[in-house]
Amino acid sequence: MIGFLRPLIYLSFTLFISGCNDDRAMVNIYDKSILKTPITCMKLQVFPENKTIEKTMHRLYHFDDSCPLRLEISYKNGITCNSTFNVQTKSMNGFPSSYLNMELKQGFSLKYSYYVDLMEDVREEDLKRGFARMEEDLTFR
Repeated sequence: MIGFLRPLIYLSFTLFISGCNDDRAMVNIYDKSILKTPITCMKLQVFPENKTIEKTMHRLYHFDDSCPLRLEISYKNGITCNSTFNVQTKSMNGFPSSYLNMELKQGFSLKYSYYVDLMEDVREEDLKRGFARMEEDLTFR
């Protein structure tokens, strides 16, 4: 009987551990060539303007305002939903209250995006995690 349960126990443990991964981010690569092209510079745009986000990002990367490649960061804090369709999700404390979106663009062409829903306001750790993911996916020089 124990022999029969052992694979089930391993499977349950594996699912439990993988379910604890806190990275709920969505990454989209819109232009596959960005994966092979080394990024030598980026311009930073934050909307709405936020000096704390700008300072944090400037500590992570040296941005160049004359660069054609733009890292656009948008965010929203304090999101509330008054829809009755989300009552169950809201009551279980599962409805996000903010988001962070980081998009790499050249002109009007979207190359790469990182998006994550958050349960609290955007923090420095969220920006660091997002930028670290970009560094994993893209080549910076």
